[in-house]
Amino acid sequence: MTDVAERLEELRDRGLHRRLRLVDGPQGPRVTLGGREVLLLCSNNYLGFADHPKVREAAAEAALKWGAGAGASRLISGNMEPHLRLESELARFEGYESALLFGSGYLANTGTIAALAGAGEVVFSDELNHASIIDGCRLSRAKTFVYRHGDLDHLAWGLREAGKRASLIVSDGVFSMDGDIAPVQDLFELSRHHGCRLMIDEAHATGAIGRGGRGSVSAAGLAGEVDIVVGTLGKALGSYGAYVCAGAETVDLLVNSARPFIFSTALAPPAVGAASAALDLLESEPDRVERLQANAATLRSALGAEGLAAGRSSTQIVPIEIGDAGRTMELCELILERGVFAQGIRPPTVPEGSSRLRFTVMSTHTAGELEQAAKLVGAAAREVGLAAVPA
Repeated sequence: MTDVAERLEELRDRGLHRRLRLVDGPQGPRVTLGGREVLLLCSNNYLGFADHPKVREAAAEAALKWGAGAGASRLISGNMEPHLRLESELARFEGYESALLFGSGYLANTGTIAALAGAGEVVFSDELNHASIIDGCRLSRAKTFVYRHGDLDHLAWGLREAGKRASLIVSDGVFSMDGDIAPVQDLFELSRHHGCRLMIDEAHATGAIGRGGRGSVSAAGLAGEVDIVVGTLGKALGSYGAYVCAGAETVDLLVNSARPFIFSTALAPPAVGAASAALDLLESEPDRVERLQANAATLRSALGAEGLAAGRSSTQIVPIEIGDAGRTMELCELILERGVFAQGIRPPTVPEGSSRLRFTVMSTHTAGELEQAAKLVGAAAREVGLAAVPA
């Protein structure tokens, strides 16, 4: 047996082996999976823009006008008018002086953190931050202080210990596996008190919370004041890519120092065109955000009625923690057989012993679909001994 085969076998033994599932058709509230229709409850297409006619048409028009790809990095010959226009739109939307596009959220986080913090400095990261933030901290070569989730006293202690070496506090705005919201106001006050920057990743907050879906920073009343805001084009905005909003000097530094920006081909024009159209829709139809929030409340309530608690969630991300990876996947497959697709999440995405079903709601779901799904999930969970009979 080769070392690769041994590693794969170990993953199978631990219930951590993964496989790709094939979705046949566009991302909507229902999709065809394995030849049959299922209710999709694990997509980040929160506002339904990935399959919206105007967004699809904008992508096609951009491809016809600007080509399928940019052909080079932005600093070579890949800097095109659609990139500049979308950056201007995103900066205005988020309330910042400048914005810079990246090829993905992972590249945006790793590149930005590594550019802003370095050897001899300290970066402060919430223990439940996304993997891209964790890897950005590692790549920065700064020392990383991981503070307990949302524990401001622990963070404040770390900042005092670091003193003048404190460089950057970084946190998700909405935590991707738990669905809770970061204490942005408190993080901002700590950053100012200790003289370091604050960076908030709005990947799961843009389009979901805050005024008109502007995210957790806007919800805290700090648009334009938090030093760096990172957002994605690949979730609520239905396209692909990411962006960083900050002051003009910071963006200029990223252009010259962020390796994932410097050494990656520029974002493809169709993705840029699609994101721009989605942003227009978000601004013109803010009721989509309200529907998303209402749907999330409906699912949390309906699951609760089935004896399934959603933990700290207050957003469109609704996790039901199971614990054991094998039992999580058992329930995942059982509800999929019955027409509900909610992916099981296992380590290393979540800590050991906290495997879960992670439901994500869209504004395009109906309340009836979500209530029926919750009943189905509750019945399946009781069958396998993972939920109490509701009172």
